[in-house]
Amino acid sequence: MNPEQLIRALGLVPHPEGGHYRETYRAGAQVPTPRGPRAASTAILFLLTAGEVSHWHRIQSDEAWHHHGGGRLLIHELSPAGTVRRTGLGLNLATGERPQHVVPAGHWFAAEPAPASTWSLVSCTVAPGFDFDDFELASPRALEPHGAALDVHCPHWRQLCLRA
Repeated sequence: MNPEQLIRALGLVPHPEGGHYRETYRAGAQVPTPRGPRAASTAILFLLTAGEVSHWHRIQSDEAWHHHGGGRLLIHELSPAGTVRRTGLGLNLATGERPQHVVPAGHWFAAEPAPASTWSLVSCTVAPGFDFDDFELASPRALEPHGAALDVHCPHWRQLCLRA
């Protein structure tokens, strides 16, 4: 299938941070958080195609990414301490790809298909569940204090900001 067929077949819609998605699960159980009650867990299907990015953002819950199909997806991550990490999400274990990766709560992160990838289909599971009130997009100014480290591991980091 091509990306347009996947979008139609899976009922995906544009996501505010980039790409297309559909929420597939929201737990009925609620858990208390410092920001108020949240669903115990949520899950989405998420598709990024060549040229699309999931812009730098952070949430206040752990987010597990699971690769389902297509090419390698690159996840760029900046910890609160300033550590930068890049993870290749995919199914080719021989080249260092991993089928699953967890971004801890409070980490800034962005994602994009690797240069040779035309699309990547993943799912994201969040616990406590995702809430747009816990979602923050990064401006270049917010990430600038870590610019030197980002320049080494993700030289195009500014282009992954929504407000570049």
